[in-house]
Amino acid sequence: MSRPVPSRRQTIADDLRHQISTGHFKAGDRLPSEAQLAAHYTVSTPTLRSALALLEGEGLVEKIHGSGNFVRHALRKITYVGGGDAEAIAPRGATVRTAQLQAHGHLADLLDVPPLSPLTEIIYVTHEAKAPHSLARIYIPGGLTPTDSPVGSSVPVTIATRFVDLRPPLAEIQERLSARLPTQEEAAILRISTSLAVLSLTRVATDVTGRVVEAALLVLPGDRADALFTTRVMAAERSAKK
Repeated sequence: MSRPVPSRRQTIADDLRHQISTGHFKAGDRLPSEAQLAAHYTVSTPTLRSALALLEGEGLVEKIHGSGNFVRHALRKITYVGGGDAEAIAPRGATVRTAQLQAHGHLADLLDVPPLSPLTEIIYVTHEAKAPHSLARIYIPGGLTPTDSPVGSSVPVTIATRFVDLRPPLAEIQERLSARLPTQEEAAILRISTSLAVLSLTRVATDVTGRVVEAALLVLPGDRADALFTTRVMAAERSAKK
């Protein structure tokens, strides 16, 4: 059987990828303008942009509106650690914004509170050098925001630590992980292509009465993130199985 002929966008992406890997274009370099590249490869601008979108999806190229397309610096991987050791943010620089708002729609359902109930919203955007690296939106019902922990700072704090003095005590942390494409807003905040898949994690913490004490919505770009969940088997459980 004959091999399928590569499409023009794939051929262009392969050539640019090769030039990046061999150092012709180095990290931080601005690529020639889209018009120049389209003329060089004798293709239409949409075809050229489609090829660049492939490289954006691989994390090799970053498009900055108004400035052009740039070769991305290599980004360190984020490892999201699940369970009671889950961190609100990765241990790197972050910008943090806190606001007071009212529960509505999916937030009221997620936190299991009546509509218009007061909430504290904490938005973390972590950074690697100057590049946005991950996004977390954390919601805490009114009156439950810890006053003695660094919520609203850039210090990473685990859930278990943040709610160590909670009464009734913390009982369960449920995490749901899925892969999807980012929203336009998420792509703009993280400066990624809308064609790059992200890890979307919804985390809900409840106390022993079943009351939700925190809900978090995390978005981790798929080109730099993975998740680690560890199950610890108690000695008594191991003995019972012998």
